[in-house]
Amino acid sequence: MKYRELGRTGWKISTVSFGAWAIGGSWGGVQDADSLAALHKALDLGVNFFDTADVYGDGHSERLIARLRKERTEPFYVATKAGRRLNPHVADGYNRANLTAFVERSLKNLNVETIDLLQLHCPPTDVYYRPEAFAALDGLVKAGKLRHYGVSVERVEEALKAIEYPGVQSVQIIYNIFRQRPAELFFQEAKKRRVGILARLPLSSGMLSGKMKKGSEFSKDDHRNFNRHGEQFDRGETFSGVDYDLGLSVVEQLRPLVPKGMSLAQFALRWIQMNSAVTCSIPGAKRPDQVEQNALAADFPAIAKAKMAAVQKIYAARVRPVVQPYW
Repeated sequence: MKYRELGRTGWKISTVSFGAWAIGGSWGGVQDADSLAALHKALDLGVNFFDTADVYGDGHSERLIARLRKERTEPFYVATKAGRRLNPHVADGYNRANLTAFVERSLKNLNVETIDLLQLHCPPTDVYYRPEAFAALDGLVKAGKLRHYGVSVERVEEALKAIEYPGVQSVQIIYNIFRQRPAELFFQEAKKRRVGILARLPLSSGMLSGKMKKGSEFSKDDHRNFNRHGEQFDRGETFSGVDYDLGLSVVEQLRPLVPKGMSLAQFALRWIQMNSAVTCSIPGAKRPDQVEQNALAADFPAIAKAKMAAVQKIYAARVRPVVQPYW
């Protein structure tokens, strides 16, 4: 495993970390025994950063991570998120009272006195223009409820606005072979301010694992079934906003670029690491074997320049036109 510094926190975190959305819900059936085995395997392999949220399984993901902390002695960092419990999910809801209540609930779920990193969970764009929301987070840091805070965003413009607030330590954003726009401007601005970058959906909801087919079926409670067109939340969160059939077609173009002994998923994760502005990727996993395959990506050598150029060419021709205008 390799490690990079997260913003100005002083933490060195694993370049391939653990995204805990899948063990909470919205990714089909999962058993707690498998989830806990996956979490333990991650620690065994040097993963020391886990990303969750209060709405993943209505707190179940957070509670599983609390069990992990109870069962292990080695230190690790936990990032959670707040805001998506709001109904309706509107900017006015991101106020001191609500944020404090969300934090208190996560503290209980995680069984800790202080949250390592709290992220606003893809709030409405208007929240980034409300300094009082970020002042509330500053107050929670001063009160000892949070060590640090950051944001999880849908759009590049939101990320650029968020890092104007001096307390923002990290930005979580969709960045993968299908979603390359963050690297065009945002990454260099984040690097200037020493803001950490957490790359979410690194495998584009599993599309970049190369295991999906035209006839693949997903369970009713899997967002890859019910949110392909943004029925429940931003459609960019499902397959990065790329049409399913187009994604399958692009994957076939990518396969010949994968070096021998490497899977397409590992290639996709290693591709993310090639950008030094990115602190880590946070692929999800529901089983220990998935964790192991993800973690191995950190140890592969750099991808050859010619292959990086080929990926860029495929993206520019096939994917950029359908995602660039939206995110």
